[in-house]
Amino acid sequence: MEANAGLVAGSHNRNELVVIHGHEEPKSLKNLDGQVCEICGDEVGLTVDGDLFVACNECGFPACRPCYEYERREGSQLCPQCKTRYKRLKGSPRVEGDEDEEDIDDIEHEFNIEDEQNKHKYLAEAMLHGKMSYGRGPDDDDNAQFPPVIAGVRSRPVSGEFPISSYGHGEMPSSLHKRVHPYPMSEPAGSERWDEKKEGGWKERMDDWKLQQGNLGPETDDINDPDMAMIDEARQPLSRKVPIASSKVNPYRMVIVARLVILAFFLRYRILNPVHDAFGLWLTSIICEIWFAFSWILDQFPKWFPIDRETYLDRLSLRYEREGEPNMLSPVDIFVSTVDPMKEPPLVTANTVLSILAMDYPVDKISCYVSDDGASMLTFESLSETAEFARKWVPFCKKFSIEPRAPEMYFTLKIDYLKDKVQPTFVKERRAMKREYEEFKVRINALVAKASKVPPEGWIMQDGTPWPGNNTKDHPGMIQVFLGHSGGLDAEGNELPRLVYVSREKRPGFQHHKKAGAMNALVRVSGVLTNAPFMLNLDCDHYINNSKAAREAMCFLMDPQIGRKVCYVQFPQRFDGIDTHDRYANRNTVFFDINMKGLDGIQGPVYVGTGCVFRRQALYGYEPPKGPKRPKMVSCDCCPCFGRRKKLPKYSKHSANGDAANLQGMEDDKELLLSQMNFEKKFGQSAIFVTSTLMDQGGVPPSSSPAALLKEAIHVISCGYEDKTEWGTELGWIYGSITEDILTGFKMHCRGWRSIYCVPKIPAFKGSAPINLSDRLNQVLRWALGSVEIFFSRHSPAWYGYKGGKLKWLERFAYVNTTIYPFTSLPLLAYCTLPAICLLTDKFIMPPISTFASLFFIALFISIFATGILELRWSGVSIEEWWRNEQFWVIGGVSAHLFAVVQGLLKILAGIDTNFTVTSKATDDEEFGELYAFKWTTLLIPPTTILIINLVGVVAGISDAINNGYQAWGPLFGKLFFAFWVIVHLYPFLKGLMGRQNRTPTIVVIWSILLASIFSLLWVRIDPFVLKTKGPDTKQCGINC
Repeated sequence: MEANAGLVAGSHNRNELVVIHGHEEPKSLKNLDGQVCEICGDEVGLTVDGDLFVACNECGFPACRPCYEYERREGSQLCPQCKTRYKRLKGSPRVEGDEDEEDIDDIEHEFNIEDEQNKHKYLAEAMLHGKMSYGRGPDDDDNAQFPPVIAGVRSRPVSGEFPISSYGHGEMPSSLHKRVHPYPMSEPAGSERWDEKKEGGWKERMDDWKLQQGNLGPETDDINDPDMAMIDEARQPLSRKVPIASSKVNPYRMVIVARLVILAFFLRYRILNPVHDAFGLWLTSIICEIWFAFSWILDQFPKWFPIDRETYLDRLSLRYEREGEPNMLSPVDIFVSTVDPMKEPPLVTANTVLSILAMDYPVDKISCYVSDDGASMLTFESLSETAEFARKWVPFCKKFSIEPRAPEMYFTLKIDYLKDKVQPTFVKERRAMKREYEEFKVRINALVAKASKVPPEGWIMQDGTPWPGNNTKDHPGMIQVFLGHSGGLDAEGNELPRLVYVSREKRPGFQHHKKAGAMNALVRVSGVLTNAPFMLNLDCDHYINNSKAAREAMCFLMDPQIGRKVCYVQFPQRFDGIDTHDRYANRNTVFFDINMKGLDGIQGPVYVGTGCVFRRQALYGYEPPKGPKRPKMVSCDCCPCFGRRKKLPKYSKHSANGDAANLQGMEDDKELLLSQMNFEKKFGQSAIFVTSTLMDQGGVPPSSSPAALLKEAIHVISCGYEDKTEWGTELGWIYGSITEDILTGFKMHCRGWRSIYCVPKIPAFKGSAPINLSDRLNQVLRWALGSVEIFFSRHSPAWYGYKGGKLKWLERFAYVNTTIYPFTSLPLLAYCTLPAICLLTDKFIMPPISTFASLFFIALFISIFATGILELRWSGVSIEEWWRNEQFWVIGGVSAHLFAVVQGLLKILAGIDTNFTVTSKATDDEEFGELYAFKWTTLLIPPTTILIINLVGVVAGISDAINNGYQAWGPLFGKLFFAFWVIVHLYPFLKGLMGRQNRTPTIVVIWSILLASIFSLLWVRIDPFVLKTKGPDTKQCGINC
């Protein structure tokens, strides 16, 4: 389908399909069953029987007898259209391979080691096509031709384009006319094989094969050839693992072990020395401390093997982008998801899309899919404006190597934009482009202002057609191709990447699964239309900050050594617009720069929801390819030999003639056939999509017309497509939690895949984060609630995935920690309340300690600080970032995590779904004004309460010590230290409550001081919590007072 040809909307279940905005007249398509040869342009001619000559009985591709004979004798012997091997026709001389034309050509596949494994697969796939086609209407049979993968031939490589139809309706490319040489076959990346060189002898082909495998070295004259050095460089690994220096990591590991031993002795001492006069407080503290120790172990030991990684982009270019040859980089489908344009501004989404279209990657290898899960006409029109502006922005970025390539961020950067710029026209063109962008912003703002008030009759499109998504809960699926190879050229006439708008169908009574369901719809749409082997997903507010980000990921995914078992490459999240001190730990640096690097040394980082490049086959539920097994150790019968004795094969009556092997082979064929027939139940009832899942290198069916592909794309985003399939349970994004990202990555790791953590020097992606206290707490609440849901689901890491044994234990520790960390809020809440209770009741959770016992406490505190310091040393995280993370662990633990546990238990046990909403009470247009805005939410109640009672406890404790004299200060210090630990951790929360200092209401300050003073004075006089045992005993002294 051509770009801007119209919005395709329809419902597969209702058998509806319409095209809106179709202004162009339909072009007449040439009928391919005419009398003209499509290769040389001559007449096709007649056979010896007087009938029309048909070279290919499979598709009827028009070719004359001379071209047919030439193709069989000198060419690839394959039909240019359907890639089926030409059969010998009456009157044609025999060529090599005719004697077994009913089977695969043995000579052509003489050295193909995969044929033995795939010869049964093709038969099963052909039968699968028969099952997929059963019950489909005649229109489907005409438009959805089964691709050649099912017929057992190779598909063409992905180019990011919709194929031009060459069967029944379409017109062959003009380059095919007047050709007298064989039709060239398109091969997937790296699959050029010497078996097509028919004119060469066996020795030449073998030498060529050895040279490709690197076993046949160059001649001695080529040793000093400068090109050979470049070839050698291209053969080097595309990335390498950089271990942390032993001088940094070994002390870190020793301190962890020492801390574990000290913790064991500390807990032993605490358990064996109870406090009898405060047994309840003591028992509570012991339970909390044991839970903290367990939580620390789950969090600490997955950091045992931290590593860094390096990529070599120059080697990637040398290997896959050779001069004078087609670009062999793998295509990438990029997903951007959005729902509500009022909460996710269209200008933010537009900047993300523009940064994608301008990224440093071959334009024919990029396809950007924007999912509008709210079916908003505002998003649709904003994307149309974005596509028009991209025609100017993309060539400007590539001409002057602009970084970053999101215009809003580029024009607001406070840097020297003239640095490294040598073109004289740069300043002039930059000013013109900035003006163009400002006009673009005004147009987007006008659309937003227009959308603020919905007309009673609903939205109307420019041609008078009602917008199909007026009812956001009941609308058909919609697809619009904005940019592409047909009509998708920039201002300089260059090709632009494909840009596709997608809004999946929604109907009442269907479960749509929020973001996870939208992402799975994008997976299927892209699988039908472009089917790139790799996919990058981004949130609408995460733009590409490093234009080479996709190349960084390809250094791992396309590496021939490690890439085959990599399911995804995760990038760290970096953010703009955060205050300098990062009051609420929005950057999350400790997690991204410490925990994730530790996981990368085990089985790979967890998936965090955005900034991740996936392997499509891994999302389809396939297991990673298995490497060659190590030979089993065998030994003879003599004693010095070690190992298992080799068992002699048991005798069977079939072993003499090999019947047992044949029977086993037949059973394997039946199992393979049955597994292939289950694809319909696994992937859904779409023959074209099921076929795309079998193409591990990507690709689209070359014989399918654009109209057929779009019709099938509407089908796969229908609301009932996932019924009775494995989508959301075994395939794609996994359902069952609002944090679908953790589940999705966990399932892949359980299958044996590994992931990679890529941290380029220039951050790959940047996004926005809520800097307001209430917004930040609600974000953390959502994450914690998702973790609670996962913990109580069947996919809980605590009990799921043990069967295969493919998930490493330390990786499982990390996943278990991601699901149970919200439950730490319960002991944390109790532990933060204990200091106030101790100060108010004049009791403590520990008995008086001896000098020896005090060593346990001192050693524990030293080990805690040493662990943190050594972590900062090898990770590069600053001490301020580490401290902010510690503070917010307490703030989030006693607020958002606590509410998540309560809400999760209510949802799971009672079926009650409770939402905690935020109501804004103030706004501020200044820089970081949102940081000081006060928004009331129920999440603020628990930490506020803890803060107040601890402050009151401190006042009461000090007042009591003043009243009782010098001897009361000794026991008070331990309690005060405990209380100050809580207050210091909650200090950022207190600042958030107070707002900006110069804006704190005066009446609040006056009343706070007055109430604190009155309470302190009353405490000194009343002292209600302490028994009146002071003073002389009148009965003993006999004095009548």
